Amino acid sequence: MKKPELLAPAGNLEKLKMALMYGADAVYMGGKAFGLRAFSDNFEDIELKQGINFAHSLGKKAYITINIFPHNEDLPDLPDYIKSVAAMGADAIIVSDLGVFRIAREVAPTLPVHISTQANSVNWSTVKFWQELGASRVVLARELSLDDITLIRDKVDIELEAFIHGAMCISYSGRCLISNYLTGRDANRGQCAQPCRWKYHLVEESRPGVYLPVTEDERGTYIFNSKDLCLINHLPELIDSGLNSFKIEGRMKSVHYVATVVKVYREAIDSYCTSPDTFHIKQEWLDELQKVSHREYTTGFYFNKTNENDQIYTSSSYTQTHDFIGLVKEYNSETRLAVVEQRNNMKVGEEIEITQPGEEPFIQKISQMFDAEGSSIEVAPHPQQIVAMPMAKPVKPYAMLRRPEIRRER
Repeated sequence: MKKPELLAPAGNLEKLKMALMYGADAVYMGGKAFGLRAFSDNFEDIELKQGINFAHSLGKKAYITINIFPHNEDLPDLPDYIKSVAAMGADAIIVSDLGVFRIAREVAPTLPVHISTQANSVNWSTVKFWQELGASRVVLARELSLDDITLIRDKVDIELEAFIHGAMCISYSGRCLISNYLTGRDANRGQCAQPCRWKYHLVEESRPGVYLPVTEDERGTYIFNSKDLCLINHLPELIDSGLNSFKIEGRMKSVHYVATVVKVYREAIDSYCTSPDTFHIKQEWLDELQKVSHREYTTGFYFNKTNENDQIYTSSSYTQTHDFIGLVKEYNSETRLAVVEQRNNMKVGEEIEITQPGEEPFIQKISQMFDAEGSSIEVAPHPQQIVAMPMAKPVKPYAMLRRPEIRRER
């Protein structure tokens, strides 16, 4: 059995480091141009190089997104950008457009090219076409079933990648014109305004101002709003299908989201590959995926055509059970004090949970806190305030502090 790559999103350098420390085999990230997440933090050129180097220092990989559908005015700077990415040591670029693919092969012929899900590869002949052109991997369209994926695997000899967790786009593999039509922001050039998450009413042309119900008991509905993809319960089938890479969506998601989701899938994949005959889904994995900000979960197109049960009609809200409140920067094993960067208001006496790479989470109370000058404090209210606090167990850098809460909409 070949263990699939676990591929994580990296919206900025901190998220990249967290994803890799929590168990990702590779990350995908975008520069300030030519990617489909223009409103993510993204990376300056020097940060791209730092991210690639950090991944390589851990024996892991970094892929760069160049997956917009460019117009003529986007092309002049593209060859130099591709050459610079290749010179940085990127392990591959991810592209959607044949024109971008042609330029990449011309200016950086040894740079591996992955074909984005935006290219809508839904059959084995299309995948074979990309293979014959020289692509090294195809990210399959999200509209495929597991049976479709298995058939494609049998027909081609190229790496296959598929999304296994994260937000779902209402449009065909993300190729959407609604944002451009309503706001002038082109989703296919990285500027999506996410109008699929807006609330809509039905208005009949001759009766302006009369908002007709779209569903039985509401005057408005989120008719485009998909549930989030989650395939943790189906890892054995996914691994057995022969997919080479499992992709997590979320370059615009939080540090807490990226680290938590990566950790869950890392543990589950390793558990199955170590002992497939005794593998079972652990409740703590399911619980962890409820702690991060998410919509209700669905299996998407993997096992059936999507229907009304895969949509959320009443709200575009997210839910989560825990707040991310701090990130461990250092730990002194003699004093048992951790240096923590505050990410949300926290107080002495609160019960918190600590999760960290490669370890089981544990719960403790904040018994004391000290500010940067060593003075005792009761509360840390300032964003990214540096505090020290005793830890019940040893912790590592990149450990996260979370505060359990009553589940609520966000």
